[in-house]
Amino acid sequence: MENFTPGPAFLGGLLIGAAAALLLIVNGRIAGISGIVGGLFQPVKGDVGWRAAFLGGLISAPLIYALASGSTPSVSIDEPAWLLVAAGLLVGFGTRLGAGCTSGHGVCGIGRASRRSIVSTAIFMAAAILTVAIKRHLIGV
Repeated sequence: MENFTPGPAFLGGLLIGAAAALLLIVNGRIAGISGIVGGLFQPVKGDVGWRAAFLGGLISAPLIYALASGSTPSVSIDEPAWLLVAAGLLVGFGTRLGAGCTSGHGVCGIGRASRRSIVSTAIFMAAAILTVAIKRHLIGV
């Protein structure tokens, strides 16, 4: 297995869970990225600041990491751009159809024992497993 890093993964999971819990406790809001970003396109008075700050944190965190560590992790994507764009559009459509994204349902919803989120996350995972199986084993790409 390549790049198996249980320590950093565990700490990252703790930070994500703590941030999601803190947003729920302090603001009473779910840390679902699609809902947070979607709310910026339909602004409500007094509701834009925290959304913009959350999005700013998502964007600035890798920059802060790069400044603090002096480098960035190497990332290679072997898929064509058209496939990445198509996948992104399908994920975006799915988040609207499923009334939330993997972070909202998977991290926050399951943590709140929401049946809807548990079912949604199971469907996300099944679709991902099926997609990879078809792509790698049937199509051979």
